[in-house]
Amino acid sequence: MDPTADAANFASSASPWLWLRASLYLRPYWTSSLLLAVSWLSYLSLGKIVAAIRDKTTALNGPASPSFLFGLHCHINEAEDPDVLLEDWASQYGPAFRIPGGFGSSQIVICDPRANAHFYSKETFCYVQTKMSRIFIENLFGRGLLWAEGESHRRQRKALSPAFSSAAVRELTPVFYDATYKLKGIWDLALDADSGEAIIDVQSWMNHVTLDAIGIAGFGHDFHALDGKENAVVDVFDSFASGDTGLISRFVFLMGPVFPILQKLPTKENLIFKRLKATMKGIAEELLARNQEGNEKGIGEDRSIIGLLVKASTTSLVMSPEEILAQMNVLLLAGYETPSITFTWALIELCKKPEKQQRLREELSQFAGTDPTFDQLSSSLPYLDAVTQEVLRLHPPIHETTRVATEDDVIPFSAPITTASGAQTHSLVINKGTVISSPIRYMNCAEVFWGATAKEFEPERWLDGGASIAKAREIQGHRHILSFSDGPRTCLGKTFALTELKAILFVLIRNYSFEFPDGPDTKIEKHPSILPRPKVAGEAGAKVPMIIRRSE
Repeated sequence: MDPTADAANFASSASPWLWLRASLYLRPYWTSSLLLAVSWLSYLSLGKIVAAIRDKTTALNGPASPSFLFGLHCHINEAEDPDVLLEDWASQYGPAFRIPGGFGSSQIVICDPRANAHFYSKETFCYVQTKMSRIFIENLFGRGLLWAEGESHRRQRKALSPAFSSAAVRELTPVFYDATYKLKGIWDLALDADSGEAIIDVQSWMNHVTLDAIGIAGFGHDFHALDGKENAVVDVFDSFASGDTGLISRFVFLMGPVFPILQKLPTKENLIFKRLKATMKGIAEELLARNQEGNEKGIGEDRSIIGLLVKASTTSLVMSPEEILAQMNVLLLAGYETPSITFTWALIELCKKPEKQQRLREELSQFAGTDPTFDQLSSSLPYLDAVTQEVLRLHPPIHETTRVATEDDVIPFSAPITTASGAQTHSLVINKGTVISSPIRYMNCAEVFWGATAKEFEPERWLDGGASIAKAREIQGHRHILSFSDGPRTCLGKTFALTELKAILFVLIRNYSFEFPDGPDTKIEKHPSILPRPKVAGEAGAKVPMIIRRSE
C-alpha cells in the first residue's frame, strides 16, 4: 500500500472545472481568482494544442467528451461507482482507451496486466508524477520519497528500506498489540457501563488507535490520541473526517500547495495545517538532536522507523534534516490515514457477512491467552490472511496511478488493442508528455480477472489453491493485486501495513462481535476527506456506528 501517493493523485486529478466552480464561492477574492484561473487555463490550452500537433501516440477510441470545458470529469465524479464506468469502457473499447479531460486534454487508461507491469517498471524515470502533483507534494510534505524521482528516489528509498525490513517490523509488532489492547480497555469500560453492549463509532476509534501506533512505531512519540489528548495531528485529520468541510475548504486544501496565495486564507484547515507542520518539525528536531548527542535511549526510540533512519543517515546514504522531516510528514499520512480507513472497511465487510466474521473468530481462538508472533501472523493464520488480502483487494487506498511520460515509449499488451482506425495491435506507442493512468481498483475487481464474484467480499477465493484467481495471476503486484502499487514505487511499508492490520484485527475480532444497528444490508457511502472514507448512509460526517459486544 503506498497510501501517500493518493494525495498526489488527488491533486493531479483536479480538473479545471473545479477551479472555476470554487472561484465563484471565493467572493472576496473573486476577481483575482477568476483572472488567475483564466490565465492558467489559457496557458494549459495553448500547451495542449501544440502538444496535439506533435503527438505520435497511437490513436485510441474512447468515450466522447460531452464538454470542451469539463470533458468527462463531471460525469466520472458524479458516478456512484466510477470503476463500473471503467469496466464498461474497457468492455466496449478494449484494454486501452482514451478519456477526454477539460480544455481538450486527455489521458490514456491501460487495463491490461502486461501493460501495467511495463508501466510500473518504468516509474521514476520514464513515467513520473505530473508537475502539479510534484508542486503539491513539495509544498505540503517536502522533498521526501513521495516527491522524489529518478536517482533521488533511488537514494532515499535505499536509505529508508532497512527501517521497513521484516526484521524491523518484527520488533515493532508489540507496538500494534499495545495500542489495540489500550483500545480494548476503553471499550471494556464502555460495555461494562452499558450492560455488555454499546453502539460505537468504530471509524473514530480506528483513527485514534492507528495514530498512537504510528506515533510510537514511526517516531518514538506518543500522540495520546486514545487518551483523548488534543493536538494538531489529531485535529487536522479529524477535521477532514467531520461533516464540516465544504467545497471551499476542500478546494483550498487541494489547490493551496499549487497556488500558495490560497494558503493565506484564514480557513480552519489552513490554521490546523500550520500547527501540524510546526508539531512535526518539533518532533523531527528532537529526534535529530538526540542522534547528534548520542543519547537515543529507550525501547520506543530505538525501534522507531525514523529513529533507525536518523541512525542510518550517518552512512554514505546521508539524508538532510529537510529530507528526514519530509519522510516524517509522508509517514504520518501513510501510517495514520490509510490504515484507519482500511481497518474500518475490514469491520464493515465482516459486519455484512457475519458468518465470515465468525469463521475468522474461530480461527483466532486457537491463541487463547496469548498473541501470535510476527511469524505466526505472517504464516499460521490462513483465514486472517485471506480476510486481509480480500479487504485490500476490494478497498485499495489508491484507486489509480496517474503519471506523465518523460520520453517516447512503446507499451506491450497481452491482449490486442483496437486503434481508432480499427486496426489491431499488441503495443501502444506513447509520445513524450502523454498522461497514462493505471486503474488500480479496476484491475483488483474486474470480472475479467476475478470472475463473477469480483465485487463481493469472498476471502475463500484465497484458500482454494488459486482456482478462483487463475486469470488474476497475470497481474503483477503483491499477490496479484495492485493495492501496494508495483515497480520502483512499490509500497515500502507493505510488511508494516500487513502486520499492523492483522495484529489489530486479531485483538478486535477475538474479543468482540460487530454488527450494524440496522442489519447487514446497511448502506455504506463515501465521505470526501483527505482520502475518501466510508460512512453509514445518513450519518453526519464519516461515521460508522456498530453494535459491539464481547465475543462468546
